[in-house]
Amino acid sequence: MNTNITSELKVGDRFPLTIKRIGINGEGIGFFKHVIVFVPKAVPEDVIVCEIVDLHEKFINGKIHKLRTASPFRNPDVPELASEVGGLEFAHIKYEDQLKFKADILRESLNKYKPYAYEKYNIKPTAPSVQQEKYRNKAQFPIQEVDGKILCGLYKNGTQELVDLTEMPTQMDLTMSAMRKLVDIIKELGIPVFNPEKKSGILRMIVIRESVEFNKLQVTFITRSQKFLKERQIIEKIQSEIPEISSISQNINTDDKGSVWGDETKLIWGDQYLQEDINGYIFNLSPRAFLQLNSLQTDKLYDLAAQALNPNAEDVLLDAYCGVGTIGITLADRVKHVYGIEIIPEAIEDAKKNAEMNEIKNTDYYVGSVDQVYPQLLTDDIHPNAVIVDPPRVGLDDKLIDTLLRHRSEKLVYISCNPSTLAKDLTRLTNKYRVEYLQPVDMFPQTPHVETIVKLARR
Repeated sequence: MNTNITSELKVGDRFPLTIKRIGINGEGIGFFKHVIVFVPKAVPEDVIVCEIVDLHEKFINGKIHKLRTASPFRNPDVPELASEVGGLEFAHIKYEDQLKFKADILRESLNKYKPYAYEKYNIKPTAPSVQQEKYRNKAQFPIQEVDGKILCGLYKNGTQELVDLTEMPTQMDLTMSAMRKLVDIIKELGIPVFNPEKKSGILRMIVIRESVEFNKLQVTFITRSQKFLKERQIIEKIQSEIPEISSISQNINTDDKGSVWGDETKLIWGDQYLQEDINGYIFNLSPRAFLQLNSLQTDKLYDLAAQALNPNAEDVLLDAYCGVGTIGITLADRVKHVYGIEIIPEAIEDAKKNAEMNEIKNTDYYVGSVDQVYPQLLTDDIHPNAVIVDPPRVGLDDKLIDTLLRHRSEKLVYISCNPSTLAKDLTRLTNKYRVEYLQPVDMFPQTPHVETIVKLARR
């Protein structure tokens, strides 16, 4: 940053700012005396008075003090919750413009990492979501005792302060009504709920997954101890008051600071699995199994991935990061064989059962990290000519990229949930592969998140 500007400015100062573009985290970007300014909830073409929240050497973090001229992209009907909880970061933008900005976020990431020939990439228009609201099929609701009251909902943006929710625009109705009924049952039975100040109480979170096809719910109570008080009474109450709940599990997590889930999950009542339909195939989902959060849009995502792969009866397909087998199983009848790899043992067990349940005979599944199992398959003379990778947010493992570059498959489809790690991985993959096109898909309306399907071919 220009030292003169640094000395001129301090936190709390205000200045006029026109927002020029969208940043990779969905914030508005403007420039003050050639210095980049990031402003959450600001939209391109907004004219604002910006207040400085934070000063850095090369950029400024600001907030909207006053909106002087509203952008034509602004949604006039913003839910009140958008300023309180996460998951609604784009709710202030009209839906058709959210789609354009998601493609812009993808472009911004490519501009940052500059993979080979990125300026010439064919970025298709973002595929819109079937539903823009009430689309999320799963939620993790923290539950706490605060000042003698039981609160259940989501954390306030950037804090550990819990907002008690009765509704959430992106969450399905059945999930929300079940959550409120569960809270009433917990209060009525006097089940000890986590108190963050006293570090006491047993129940810390309620996780609910909803099956769109079968209108059923899978509930997991995350507890701080093995003991779950009044287990029998809570099961009886749920059976009589929330008949849509078909499965109740307990997950034990004694660590107050770590991840949401503990290592041990046990079924305490009902079905071992929740079932969901994806493109005409039925899948069993255990409480920790990964499934895209937007069930109805998942059909479209997999259709577009299949289009990019263009499978044929001679293809040997590697389904890397296969989870419970969803992508590979939906493609199995169009290829010769599917090999799935996943690091979570329970997911592989689920994948095997899902293949069997759907009468799919041409699949094999392996537990382990893709970067280790794939080279082993090659050593065993299994040579997939088609590969689909659908990694977590951190992107592809470096060793896997090495293997993909050494053994170039005819067809490679990359499904990404993070434009930044996608762009970074493409800097290496484009040494040996050509990017044919990128297809952004909106899996998360009202947020800046975008899923991207990339069709790659051997150079």
